[in-house]
Amino acid sequence: MDGFSSQATECHEPGQSDHRGHHLSIRSARSHPVESPSGPQSRRLPRRLVQLYVGLALYGASSALLVESGLGLEPWNVLHQGLAELTGLTIGVVSIIVGAAVLLLWIPLRQRPGLGTVSNVFVVGIAMDGTLALLPDAHTLAVRIPLLVAGVLLNGVATGLYISARFGPGPRDGLMTGLHRRTGRSIRVVRTVLELAVVATGFALGGTVGVGTVLYAVAIGPLAQLFLRVFAVPTAPAGSAVVAAGQPERAILPG
Repeated sequence: MDGFSSQATECHEPGQSDHRGHHLSIRSARSHPVESPSGPQSRRLPRRLVQLYVGLALYGASSALLVESGLGLEPWNVLHQGLAELTGLTIGVVSIIVGAAVLLLWIPLRQRPGLGTVSNVFVVGIAMDGTLALLPDAHTLAVRIPLLVAGVLLNGVATGLYISARFGPGPRDGLMTGLHRRTGRSIRVVRTVLELAVVATGFALGGTVGVGTVLYAVAIGPLAQLFLRVFAVPTAPAGSAVVAAGQPERAILPG
């Protein structure tokens, strides 16, 4: 899901970047190439699809580990958890509803969703609820702290898989980049304002903010950069018969 914390962002803008909108800059991939069905990128399509869906499923699972740890969540999941407390729905279902609602906001912002964008809405929430149903209750810090650490690490792996597949940003990331384009404000400012609003609202509704929220914000950027390199899908070599489509200036880390 895109709900990276304020610190990790896959967008790249001169002099700064932001993950799901924040303080760390991760250069986005070059433009998505358009080529014949038998071209190099098309032959990598199965790998990219596997990365996309494995990454999204692991992202949901990592969020579930953070929920179960009870030590703090990513900004958007603070809101999702607060809304779940308010409505009685599961956090995964709330994530899907919020993701779909955010995606509707892309229309006036003239953002175009990709396969990864739409898949993000559903797969992350389903994986989160599924993982929570399988996890036993954690009551002691001896169990909750490892769950927190595992959740943050797994989130970094999931982010590298999902973003490297290059099927489009998550709905929340697209909202931020869309607002950036329409308002002229920097990605950092837009993301920070939105995520502070999301966290404050979620916390007021009963969402969990704690040491895990801070750890996530500090660690997710470096982890995302590492695993983006590990799982990068090679692009078509220079000189191949590939026509570059428009530059996706900003592909934010899901998130």
